[in-house]
Amino acid sequence: MPRFSVIVPCFKVQGFLRECLDSVLDQSFRDIEVIAVDDCSPDGSGAILDEYAARDDRVRVLHLEENVGLGRARNAGMPHATGDYLFFLDSDDSLTPGALRAMADRLAETDDPDVLVFDYARTYWWGGTRRNVLARVLAEAGGGTFTAAGHPEILDLLMVVWNKLYRRDFVDREGFTFPPGYYEDTPWTFPVMFSAERIAALDRICLNYRQRRQGNILSTTSRKHFAVHAQYERVFAFLDARPELAERWRAFLHAKMGEHCLDILSKPDRLPPSDRAEFFHRTAQMFRAYRPKDAAVPAELRVLEGSYAAYRLRRQSGRAVRELERRTRQARGTAAGRARRAAAAVLPRRALDPDLVVYSAFSHRGVLGDPAAIHRAAREHAPHLRGVWVVRDEECAADPALVPPGTEHVVLGSAAYRRVTERAAFLVNNVNWPGTVAKREGSVHLHTHQGTPLKYMGVDLLGRPGARLGLDVPQMLRRADRWDHSLVAGRYAERIWERAYPCHFTSARTGSPRNDVLVGAGPQDGRRVRERLGVPDGHTVVLYAPTRREYRRGGLVERLDVARLAADLGEQHTLLVRLHPSLATGPARGLGLSELHRRGVVVDVTDEPHVEDLMLASDLLITDYSALMFDYVLLDRPILIHADDWGPYAATRGAYFDITEEAPGHVSRSYRELAWLLASGAWRDEEAVRLRAAFRARYCEYEDGRAAERVVRTLLLGEPMPGPEPSGVPGARGVPSGRDLLPST
Repeated sequence: MPRFSVIVPCFKVQGFLRECLDSVLDQSFRDIEVIAVDDCSPDGSGAILDEYAARDDRVRVLHLEENVGLGRARNAGMPHATGDYLFFLDSDDSLTPGALRAMADRLAETDDPDVLVFDYARTYWWGGTRRNVLARVLAEAGGGTFTAAGHPEILDLLMVVWNKLYRRDFVDREGFTFPPGYYEDTPWTFPVMFSAERIAALDRICLNYRQRRQGNILSTTSRKHFAVHAQYERVFAFLDARPELAERWRAFLHAKMGEHCLDILSKPDRLPPSDRAEFFHRTAQMFRAYRPKDAAVPAELRVLEGSYAAYRLRRQSGRAVRELERRTRQARGTAAGRARRAAAAVLPRRALDPDLVVYSAFSHRGVLGDPAAIHRAAREHAPHLRGVWVVRDEECAADPALVPPGTEHVVLGSAAYRRVTERAAFLVNNVNWPGTVAKREGSVHLHTHQGTPLKYMGVDLLGRPGARLGLDVPQMLRRADRWDHSLVAGRYAERIWERAYPCHFTSARTGSPRNDVLVGAGPQDGRRVRERLGVPDGHTVVLYAPTRREYRRGGLVERLDVARLAADLGEQHTLLVRLHPSLATGPARGLGLSELHRRGVVVDVTDEPHVEDLMLASDLLITDYSALMFDYVLLDRPILIHADDWGPYAATRGAYFDITEEAPGHVSRSYRELAWLLASGAWRDEEAVRLRAAFRARYCEYEDGRAAERVVRTLLLGEPMPGPEPSGVPGARGVPSGRDLLPST
């Protein structure tokens, strides 16, 4: 008996069917059966199914003699299912890699619940991807099981059949089947969720929900959308037959029905214009008929108690109000901009404050990076200087991990922000200031950058249209014209920044202030961070930090299976995974990382604000083309470069040198090579020591641990540094881990 029975109904999907079936059959979890139902499809779908069945005995094909529709095609497949769980997969959708394994693990963890609800992402025909906006509901469900009554937010999710697994004996016992007609998921999903005694949630994107440009059945203009009324009547009949459920859920279902029907009515591509009034009247009739006694009607549904003419008037007035508000905001913004420019031209500006330093980092995300290190050094060496931070909003300001208590700050765009940026003698940032911040005569702008570059930056991106998608290079250069000093870690960075940003700045050979804590760091410096992250004593800590890919829309390309890497590392090891910051709020976290973190397989440190802490806490860095390597090498700890797609990356993004030829450690071009490097101990051999020493000497020559003090004394105070300046980087103390990362085979 297989664990999963995957039922795939097929009708006119020959263009998507192979991708769907491959996504199922290529999963690492193989204890499945696929029951593919050819719903008398007029295209080549049936032949494709037979082809797959001939080469994989896990696939069985049912050819229906007539087209019965999506719901009844699923019904046709159910009697043939022998698995523990039923999974209804639409044939134009696909599974994400590792999805079935994650589902199986979650079912085992929760002792086989009635229903497992998992996450999905919408994938658009033009290449975009968007995660379910209510993914937090799954995260908040906790690690155990629950009922819909105990966690009603679960019903706020899209009420469809394909984002859930169903225990087959639960379905058989309750007699659930799909009715004919559009919206067939409604009389299945609501009864299932109302009656399930044990529901579990999986906070992981397991399915790509294809958003087709055309061909979506529900986007077809037709009277078939009237079927939604009959589908809700079936759900009310289900509740009428179960008084214990009706008492709890009737009012909820009544409101959901009203919302759903009004949503259909509001969409221009659903109903023929001549049938819209009839649809409204049918909905209003049902709304009155099924309204629970003494139930309050939500304000947004009261329109169903009136006439269709009143509904249309309200819709038209609502559109008019929204358009008026849009135009008003636009006019106000234009007027405000003109007023500010006029005031700036006419009114005398306040004098610069020679002791005011304004800081910002990473687009105003908090007290971070090089600016934070300079701020700390200024408080020590120049306490008379007033340091003020710009933060993006009050939520950021209230987070002590981002803005330490007692830090003076202003919110971006506020009156206080405008005052301090106008009067500051010094402005320090690692991202360009907004265009509204003017460069005043006598003010000094210090630009710290975010790292030493490997990949193309600035004007070098002009020949890389894919890599500069959405980036206005000329505007970026106009803003960079405000820089007075560009901080560099060595002569290589100096050459690159002056090439990439042909502006008016002077390169400041200071080193990178954020890296002062890494120079000469000892083995105990990361202990506090290890304890906070829950790393057991004695564990070897591996930090995996991949960068984004410009050759893939969205930037995410999973080059490594982190669950496999964590398993291969074995006991006495902890794997930290840090995605590129640009991927932190997209769907990447939901493609398994959040779930692996919850289960303790890996530690997701993407949201850790201070990357320096993570470097100090780790024994080894595995990366691909991240600039993090230029900082990590200062620890004199091993680095492995996983460069399995170096050719496509260099061709699309562009790179200033071949990292596979001048790497700070050994290079792998496949997972097999990476595993060998770890298992054999080569990751920390004499050649690895030589490689990182040469890399450090070549790219980090100004990193001596005094960069922040040097910036404060020489650029803010105009003083010389005390004592002789070193000619190079002193030897950093190594931190041996004392153990191999993978057991030798």
